[in-house]
Amino acid sequence: MSRLTRQDYPLGQKRTDVLFTLTNKAYDDLTLEAALKGDISSKDLRISPETLIMQAEISESIERDQLGRNFRRAAELISISDERILEIYSALRPNRSSHEELLAIADELKREYQAFENAKLVEEAAEVYSRRNLLRIEEE
Repeated sequence: MSRLTRQDYPLGQKRTDVLFTLTNKAYDDLTLEAALKGDISSKDLRISPETLIMQAEISESIERDQLGRNFRRAAELISISDERILEIYSALRPNRSSHEELLAIADELKREYQAFENAKLVEEAAEVYSRRNLLRIEEE
């Protein structure tokens, strides 16, 4: 499939043929009737990484590169548990983690989840926090 552009937006109206949920249900199958019959569960309503990548492509086609990067990072997070995401979020708060702890999180993101964009963001945070004295001070 070729990259999507502004002409494909909104996907839910113009390109339902390319939309699938995380459980591989087609967008057009997500109907009230199907839900009432019990054919759809809450897991069927979760967005897929592919859909987020398509949103990134559309954003980038209209020069909204930062929004595109946000969609790409979100796509990487799909495979990470909500619990772990919240732990990482907490670790990224100022004065919560040491430089080494943040780098270990970045390494985990790369190694276990292939979440390279998110790892880069955590590495950047470690460097910025270091320069701004926002790292947790290690007790000796």
